[in-house]
Amino acid sequence: MSYQFSELADQVAQDGIVSPSELQNLRQLGWGDGQIHREEAEAIFAINRQLAHPTAEWVDFFVEAVAEFVLNGSEPREMCSEEEAQWLVHALDHDGRLDSMAELEVLVRIVERARNVPDSLKHYALRQIEQAVLTGTGPTRHGGDLSATHISAAECRIVRRLIFASGGHGPAAVTRYDAEMLFRLKDETLYEENAPQWDDLFVDGVANYLKGFHLQNAQLSHERVKELESFVADNSASVGRFFGAMAKEMPQVQNHFGKVFGKKPEGTNYTEAAAAGNLVTDNEQEWLEKMIDADGEVDDLERALLSRIIDEG
Repeated sequence: MSYQFSELADQVAQDGIVSPSELQNLRQLGWGDGQIHREEAEAIFAINRQLAHPTAEWVDFFVEAVAEFVLNGSEPREMCSEEEAQWLVHALDHDGRLDSMAELEVLVRIVERARNVPDSLKHYALRQIEQAVLTGTGPTRHGGDLSATHISAAECRIVRRLIFASGGHGPAAVTRYDAEMLFRLKDETLYEENAPQWDDLFVDGVANYLKGFHLQNAQLSHERVKELESFVADNSASVGRFFGAMAKEMPQVQNHFGKVFGKKPEGTNYTEAAAAGNLVTDNEQEWLEKMIDADGEVDDLERALLSRIIDEG
């Protein structure tokens, strides 16, 4: 972190106000060498905690800068290591809760943009979103409000973004963790005046879990991606000799190649797998019955969900 950035960040944090010119200077100094470093990200968090009324422009900068550090501060890019995930959780959770919409937005944006994030961050994100929907108040970045008494349109948008995020529990697919959160939100707000978007979100989300197609190995871990990218980038003679020896040893090597690099399991037909994913399995049916029976009644949203499943069956 440059001396100029440090001085400006301290000044802004003390004032509790970021002027347009100060924001522009922070942006220029922060990206002075093309990337955001940890010290800069921590200074930006310190500023955010002091702002009583963060502007939309500040929120955009805060989200962009922190996401840039977490996802691109180290190789491989667009990935988040366990260490980076723990840093983020500590920075967000310093007082036991997310203090602002900016913090909520940065959490969702990172999971949304990432190729994958550690499970610890996925679970943390779901817990924070659920807590924000049920107890949060105040304006969101993109219009509407967080409401502690009902599910608002803004809350529907941010929940939908998270459960379909590329770095979530299932890339662009709703998982059991997500679906169970949707049920908890429904049960807590069943008799409130929720936004019209909530009905579709609940039915779409749970139906996607029950009938969607999801490959269990669709995401690679941070460590595996780093390993593969290092191998591809290695153009040394040893790699050349490896492939040369592999060619000479065919077909013996073929029997072991898949163990190292991974290959399509024998007999796998992805078209058939996708078709099978559209069927509700016995385990999924048992899960659904358990979720519906939990409160001893079948409510209107559960009826709508059952109708969707039957209609698409």
